[in-house]
Amino acid sequence: MQYSSISGTLLKPLILQPPLNFFIARMSRERAKRATLPPAQENIEKLEKVVKQGNYYGAQQMFKSISARYVSAERYSEALDILKCGACLQLENGQVTCGSELALLFVETLVKGKVSYNEETLDHVRKIYEKFPRPSVPQNLDLTDDDDDEMQKLSEAIAAAKTRVDCCSSFLKASIKWSVEFGALRYGSPELHEMLADYMYSQSPEVDMVKVSFHFVRGRNLKKFASTIINFMGKCYPGEDDLAIARAILMYLSLGNLRDANKLMDEVEKEMQSKHLDFPRSELMEFVNYLLLTLQRDALPLFNMLRQNYKTSIDRDPLFNELLDEVAKKFYGIQRKSPLQGMFGDIFKMMGGE
Repeated sequence: MQYSSISGTLLKPLILQPPLNFFIARMSRERAKRATLPPAQENIEKLEKVVKQGNYYGAQQMFKSISARYVSAERYSEALDILKCGACLQLENGQVTCGSELALLFVETLVKGKVSYNEETLDHVRKIYEKFPRPSVPQNLDLTDDDDDEMQKLSEAIAAAKTRVDCCSSFLKASIKWSVEFGALRYGSPELHEMLADYMYSQSPEVDMVKVSFHFVRGRNLKKFASTIINFMGKCYPGEDDLAIARAILMYLSLGNLRDANKLMDEVEKEMQSKHLDFPRSELMEFVNYLLLTLQRDALPLFNMLRQNYKTSIDRDPLFNELLDEVAKKFYGIQRKSPLQGMFGDIFKMMGGE
């Protein structure tokens, strides 16, 4: 800002506006910049050759720099094509860290380009997800082998599995946030939540069923969720199989979703029957069944009585009381003293809670 003075008198500031031709020149440069970039497919074909030569690092830098030029030129669709191609190629060749970096840039470009959530774009995200490797993963490990070479191989396999899960999780969590912002449901794309739940369960050396369930309850595939729970029940500690079912039901109820809570219970019972497995009979499962009936009507006193009478069973998992506080809020309007405290609040934030 400049000032003019006549005879020592300070006048109003003069705001110097850039001349019109300045804006015209800048727009012309931007148009020229967009025009000088070749069609994305030309670059993709060149980059594919670099990857085939095994120069993964060099290809990575080129995918990043070339896609950035298209983003800068606001040619978002072509930038997305380049990044999708790069992510898929790197993942196909086992370059998980490189592939996931390009996958994250793909989502960042969706956000920068304000690309709406729709089936076509979801399909692009799905194709990248499907390229994440799925080798067999050692689980429930007891590292007592005296063979140093075997121990080393096992440690490397576990580390690789954790890296895959972390990378895929970061990509899908970012995709879920994009889907929330640009047109999906309140909790994000159900399909993306299902992808994340499935990958976490199938690829984690040590499965965290709380995190897996967190995403399944935000999806729509009840049959898959029921099958996963039953599979997990065969791996968990004896006497804790009922916890997996109760946790899933309470998570649905904490979202106010009584319909799917009942459907999941039916699916689990039906599948266990078909596999000739014994459905767990415990006080905790009694509580869950009574709770599902109670929530069908306006019965806050009965809800509170159930919590009191089955307190010992509920206290088996600290998360249950957190979830039940949310259930009371959703079904009976009972406000929590502080929203989402404790374990459930930590999980909710950690998983990118809405």
